[in-house]
Amino acid sequence: MNFADLGLSAELLRAVDDTGYTEPTPIQASAIPSVLMMRDIIGVAQTGTGKTASFVLPMIDILAHGRARALMPRSLILEPTRELAAQVAENFEIYGKYHKLSMALLIGGVQMGDQVKALEKGVDVLIATPGRLMDLFGRGKILLNGCSMLVIDEADRMLDMGFIPDIEEICQKLPKQRQTLLFSATMPPPIKKLADKFLENPKTIEVARPASTNINIAQWVVPVKGPAFEKREVLRHLLREEAVSTAIIFCNRKTAVRELNKSLKKHGFAAGEIHGDMEQSARIAELDRFKKGDINILVASDVAARGLDIKGVSHVFNFDAPWHPDDYVHRIGRTGRGGATGIAYTLVAPDDAENIENIEKLTGQKIDRREVKVESAPKPERPQRAKPEAEERAPRRWRERDQDRGHDDRRRRRDPIDDGPDDGWNGPVPAFLSVSITA
Repeated sequence: MNFADLGLSAELLRAVDDTGYTEPTPIQASAIPSVLMMRDIIGVAQTGTGKTASFVLPMIDILAHGRARALMPRSLILEPTRELAAQVAENFEIYGKYHKLSMALLIGGVQMGDQVKALEKGVDVLIATPGRLMDLFGRGKILLNGCSMLVIDEADRMLDMGFIPDIEEICQKLPKQRQTLLFSATMPPPIKKLADKFLENPKTIEVARPASTNINIAQWVVPVKGPAFEKREVLRHLLREEAVSTAIIFCNRKTAVRELNKSLKKHGFAAGEIHGDMEQSARIAELDRFKKGDINILVASDVAARGLDIKGVSHVFNFDAPWHPDDYVHRIGRTGRGGATGIAYTLVAPDDAENIENIEKLTGQKIDRREVKVESAPKPERPQRAKPEAEERAPRRWRERDQDRGHDDRRRRRDPIDDGPDDGWNGPVPAFLSVSITA
């Protein structure tokens, strides 16, 4: 089967052909014809299956046959995070380049005034996060009376982030006569209840067992017994030993993201970071550096775990074993995308044993173990400083006072990151590069 068999327009097929894709993925082959037939859809698909194109492509063709640039949005796509919303907007630009459809992106972290101006001009496609959309509703800046198509993407992630009440309120503000598409990696009871309430006779499409991992990804658990600096040594060993073209490294805490990125750069790696404390513009700029190849390692918190579609990621490293088993599936899904192969390593300390057990229970598979032994180079001993004759004659209490002061000074100067042996290199940390991009 190819895309021409799915009933898409010639303009859309031309845009798809420009991207180099020739065959639809299973979720695309199953969903696109049903969406074009105006059916409500429940799509259960794991990350990395081409889910976004399964609703973006038919939406473009449906909207192309209607009245362009309506004063009120004609369609709405809800995404749980800013990154996912921006990625869907990028997909619309790529696939809709031969159509004259207008689009607005409503996300936090950017000026609301510019978004309101875009809405006032009229848009065909509105892509939004629930928080910013509800904010605009509260200010009386938006109406969705003309919205005939709704997409609720990453519904289980919406549940995790507490957005379900907002989703219900948004659904009630839309016309009852509409087409609704709901996509989720899993279908917990609250999502099933949401679908039963707001979808009309939906067609359910499931292309993979919920919470299963991609068979194209080789997975390894690497036990680490020592302290944090030993875990960093093991990670650096793997980064140097493996043929890593691009890698995403996940940490559980934002502070750990910052510290690990600083450590990697100190040891000569071209690394960057992305986490929730960063301004949106800085996060976009860092992702852009990673996509362009200015850096080939991205240290991330789970803000980047779902939905980021970056081609060619060869490796995923879980520096911390994720607390929630579902996050493991979505983290490692950043590699092995589009039929490619990938490798995922999870570094496991003794107190992570329960996390790994829960992951293996959820995915229904035992992850292979790999022992990595790193020979730590001993730190060079500092030469003993000869004591000046005057110091030798100084009263003992004076010498003890000076030693205490020296200890305090060293403690204040000590780097908060204890990397252990530094492979003999102790140069300055490279300055952070900030890149600004325009939409």
